[in-house]
Amino acid sequence: MSSCCSTNNTNPAAESGGRENLLGGDSDDMTVCPVMVGTPVRKKTAEAVGLFRDYEGQRYYFCCAGCGPAFDADPAKFAANVA
Repeated sequence: MSSCCSTNNTNPAAESGGRENLLGGDSDDMTVCPVMVGTPVRKKTAEAVGLFRDYEGQRYYFCCAGCGPAFDADPAKFAANVA
């Protein structure tokens, strides 16, 4: 899968080379991006910058701004990635 998080998009909620490590904190604050499977996301950081969607009573957090629109296109598919 190609990255939705190109150099033109910032990844404020995901750890990336040369960027601030946002993975500190308790494990309850961590999840993975449903679009970029395996990319860790700090919930508090993602929520603070609007990188989340609510779908069928559950909140999904994203690693970058490009993941929200991808999730919106097929939320059931991406929700299954973190089930």
